[in-house]
Amino acid sequence: MADIDTKEPVYVTDKLIAEDIDAYLVSHEHKTMLRFITCGSVDDGKSTLIGRLLYDSKMIFEDQLDALQADSRKVGTQGQEIDFALLVDGLAAEREQGITIDVAYRFFNTEMRKFIVADCPGHEQYTRNMVTGASTADLAVILIDARKGVLVQTRRHSYLCHLIGIRNIVLAVNKMDLVGYDQAVFDAIVKDYSDFAASIGIESFTALPISGFKGDNITTLSANTPWYSAPQYAGTTLVEHLETVEVLSSVDADKPFRMPVQWVNRPNLDFRGFSGLIATGSVKPGDKIRVLPSGKTSTITRVVAFDGDLDEAVAGQSVTVCFEDEIDCSRGSVISVADNPPQAADQFESTIVWLADEALIPGRAYWLKLGTQMVSATVQEPKYTVNVNTMDRMAAKTLELNAIGVAEVTADKQIVFEPYADNRMLGGFILIDKMTNATVAAGMLNFSLRRSQNVHWQAVDIDRKQHAGLKNQKPAVLWFTGLSGSGKSTIANLVEKKLHRMNRHTFLLDGDNVRHGLNKDLGFTEADRIENIRRVGEVAKLMTDAGLIVITAFISPFQADREMVRSMMPEGEFIEVFIDTPLKVAEARDVKGLYKKARSGELKNFTGIDSPYEAPRNPEVRIDTTALSPEEAAELIVNTLLGDV
Repeated sequence: MADIDTKEPVYVTDKLIAEDIDAYLVSHEHKTMLRFITCGSVDDGKSTLIGRLLYDSKMIFEDQLDALQADSRKVGTQGQEIDFALLVDGLAAEREQGITIDVAYRFFNTEMRKFIVADCPGHEQYTRNMVTGASTADLAVILIDARKGVLVQTRRHSYLCHLIGIRNIVLAVNKMDLVGYDQAVFDAIVKDYSDFAASIGIESFTALPISGFKGDNITTLSANTPWYSAPQYAGTTLVEHLETVEVLSSVDADKPFRMPVQWVNRPNLDFRGFSGLIATGSVKPGDKIRVLPSGKTSTITRVVAFDGDLDEAVAGQSVTVCFEDEIDCSRGSVISVADNPPQAADQFESTIVWLADEALIPGRAYWLKLGTQMVSATVQEPKYTVNVNTMDRMAAKTLELNAIGVAEVTADKQIVFEPYADNRMLGGFILIDKMTNATVAAGMLNFSLRRSQNVHWQAVDIDRKQHAGLKNQKPAVLWFTGLSGSGKSTIANLVEKKLHRMNRHTFLLDGDNVRHGLNKDLGFTEADRIENIRRVGEVAKLMTDAGLIVITAFISPFQADREMVRSMMPEGEFIEVFIDTPLKVAEARDVKGLYKKARSGELKNFTGIDSPYEAPRNPEVRIDTTALSPEEAAELIVNTLLGDV
């Protein structure tokens, strides 16, 4: 292997360090930061390019270089040459296959600027990893193998970068050394990409002919591409472009002030401040502010950073602000300029990138996290998905892994937001599965729905407390769940009879009865089951508002949907009753003959046979029907409800 000449120090620091360390630290502190990603198709040379940037910017120490040379001999892909990709590909699986799997972040700096670069995987199956890396980037370097031209994954990553809001695009036509630095090859690729970019709304990009392996046009202009100095080309190196391009924080600084509150800073009795990262704009003492969603106003008295008070703070800085007035403000609130606040709404049109192996279930409740705000939200059936190869809009019932679609999102309460195109922090969100806590989607809020702005809660004089007081009882929902044939309806009916004899005001919502009217338009697919439970939950909530004790008897097979209904009710008013009957016992009863039809294939999506049942983890009441009679079970449930157990 040809070793790199190490007679000179490999890591050469700025001369200012030796002359005046304090001055160097001050200059380093005030350098701007550029976050960028490298993306593109498989084997386009993303990791090699970053490795070259790290080496050429003198960010490799001697021991790292020794390890790189040893690794290159062992698992390198460049024959007898140094394999710069190994500086970035750290996973064993990446080195074995010669591909990037996960996002790898690296830091380097030049005399002009500091950089954080994310090496994003090229395989389609890792598109979700690429979205993660792109979510905070100011710039995207999209690599194209000069031998292959524009590929499917090139289009996919370009579309995602544009969708996520990256406006600085660098088209790096890599491996020019393998095509003899042919100008015609470069021009053809740029023309092909330009046509595609225009079709998806990319207004401009900077095209560079490079070789990450050989170092052409990375830090210095290459003698191998003399034609690149012609007026029609950028005529600049990659590093020069990265050093001079405008960063996102400088653009955000000119926008109205917005700061999501991360936590309330209360170190002692004499200090109360609100800490967070400034999303847009600037703030200084004396500024009039408004706290959302409460709408309360006040004046900034102090802006505090780690090393003391500031005269002014701008977008990208993490600070603590103090108010003149004692107003309600907590984590999840948004502090904004008083005369130009953001909107608050609970229904939106959103663009969603699905990241989970399991498909979207329309109507299921997920956690929606937007900045520091966390709410429960549901996603409706997509309006359409986007085919990134043709840009066609395709009809879809759901979103599969890596799918990109547009759908309506409804939150259980208003959130403070701005369209993603205007504010990434207040417009970008993730969806989290309530059961597994796994992030299943990334999304961008496009706009709030008109009905969200036009429909408001009407204040009423007689509330649920007065309704309940008139009936001399505490409202509650007894939510019976269990397999078909477990005995839910039988026991629920006995419970209502007992409560009726005790002069309690009740109403029984039975699964079959509801499907004759309110939910007769719903089938038994997973999505329809979720909507069935959502509607019943809303009805049960209205009935508890009227002061009633509501008894429901539904299979309600999914834990997430039962938790969704629980979240609608005040604390302590939702009592989950698990009618625990083994499948064999329930099937043996088979009063309606449903199990027999399901076993024969006549009845699809039947719970317990070809559709799952998720048993409650911690129900308030568990009824073992193999040990208790229906009468004994009803007595236990009534006693639990009335506090006698």
